[in-house]
Amino acid sequence: MSPEDQTADPTPVRRVDAIAEAYVDDYAALDPVAATEMGIIGHDDRLTDLSPEGFDARAELTRQAVAAAREAVPTDAREEAARDAFLERLGLTVERHEAGVPQAELSVIVSGLHDIRMAFDLMPTEGEDDWGAIDSRLAAVPGTLEGYRRTLLEEARRGNSPARRQIRQVASQVRSWTTGPGGGVFGDLVSGVGAPETLRSRLDGHARGATEAFVDFAGFLERELDPLGREEDAVGRDRYALASRYFLGATVDLEETYAWGWQELHRIETEMAVVADRVVPGGTVDEAVAVLDADPARTILGKEAFRDWMQDLADRTVTELAGTHFDIPDPVRPIECRIAPTQDGGIYYTGPSEDFSRPGRMWWSVPAGIDRFSTWREVTTVFHEGVPGHHLQVGQTAYRRESLNRWQRMMCWVSGHGEGWALYAERLMDELGHLDDPGDRLGMLDAQAMRAARVVVDLGMHLRLQVPRDNPFGFHPGETWTPDLGLEFMRGHCRMEDPVIVFEVNRYLGWPGQAPSYKVGERIWLQARADAQARLGEPFDLKAFHREALDLGSLGLDPLRAALGRIA
Repeated sequence: MSPEDQTADPTPVRRVDAIAEAYVDDYAALDPVAATEMGIIGHDDRLTDLSPEGFDARAELTRQAVAAAREAVPTDAREEAARDAFLERLGLTVERHEAGVPQAELSVIVSGLHDIRMAFDLMPTEGEDDWGAIDSRLAAVPGTLEGYRRTLLEEARRGNSPARRQIRQVASQVRSWTTGPGGGVFGDLVSGVGAPETLRSRLDGHARGATEAFVDFAGFLERELDPLGREEDAVGRDRYALASRYFLGATVDLEETYAWGWQELHRIETEMAVVADRVVPGGTVDEAVAVLDADPARTILGKEAFRDWMQDLADRTVTELAGTHFDIPDPVRPIECRIAPTQDGGIYYTGPSEDFSRPGRMWWSVPAGIDRFSTWREVTTVFHEGVPGHHLQVGQTAYRRESLNRWQRMMCWVSGHGEGWALYAERLMDELGHLDDPGDRLGMLDAQAMRAARVVVDLGMHLRLQVPRDNPFGFHPGETWTPDLGLEFMRGHCRMEDPVIVFEVNRYLGWPGQAPSYKVGERIWLQARADAQARLGEPFDLKAFHREALDLGSLGLDPLRAALGRIA
């Protein structure tokens, strides 16, 4: 054996993975709330610094990681995909910081306030150490909000302010979080089962302090930030293009996507009419909906009963799909369905902790006054949030230690990839025969129609586009989109409670580019599958395609297409 052979290391050094994993550790230390969301232990006793200095520190860490990754040479195709995903995500993160996006982001669905509140939902409450972390984090709320106040004012004085509509709606949300018999969400948290008596006095005091800080912040929003807010809800083309790239991980033609959204909505509603005829022969979609809503067998009364129904369906679906259409590792299989402690509206998913001690969870934030649920609408929702949707995708990614670095497993999330997959999963369940019931299938199509309508409304409102004169619905031809037209359009193409529709439109106005990522993401997933079928021909195997695609982890849709193209 030569001296060279004796000293050579046969194992290639995976520099990209090392850089990515170091970034996770360093970022978790700078963003403890994100660490809690990712399920990374050791940071639950602190809150994220939301001051201008805190935002700058996280951006500088990201710039350094980008520079290091650009110089690293991947050792194989797997690491090449990891590098592409890392550079795409972090590059856009820096670009957004330089544009002042995260610093001024305040909407009905995303803000520093939402991050703080939701972090407590995910914290363990099993013993005194867990409650000690909760106590420390509650104690940090007032100081953290003071830093956040400085950030929002600094950005607003630079001309980078949230829209006044969002400022007012968030103030209203905060007031709903801080009222109630138990003193609001923080009071309810510490008065729940399990809090140790040894910490009772401190927990109660810090919960009151956190609540008072949130109430004061609502007042700040109304008194100080509102006068500096934008009157115009639309963000314009440049800001929207950046948002679209961030949420999709791909660059798309915005005008072509807008035109496609109209076509896709018309296609789906034409299909809905065919399915409605199976429910009410010769009847309209609205008549079919009325019959389904009146069906006692498809109706559940009470939030807890509805949660139990979701849990049962989610569990049964895991059992039916595991080993047949998907490989679902044992640690990934548990899923919890929960009613969220807020009443803001919407359904969302939170992933498992790194060690799976905290399972993936499906949350339903039920608006006030809603206590009656139609299951025909929500079968597809369980598939979207559970298996084969988010729970399979996120859980499997977290499990793949042998092929994905820690950043890919725990930190990387691309809305177009994740929400696109979940919407693709709904359609896939139809293909696999799980939506043969005409009511359940109509529910899936109705949800698809809402996501297509989002594409039209989101792009139309933020780019102030013109409604096509020849649009298939005869909707205000030639007029320029406004929020009022957006609300009218969604009411005409969605069959949801009106408070939910109002929340949805406010969400689109405050979170530009995110809502279209569902349908546009699904479009790109479907195209990726069609490309693989065309490339492989007869040997194409759907189960293998899903396994190989999900094993890549979450990544931008442009890097996804490149990575799938490298798979034989």
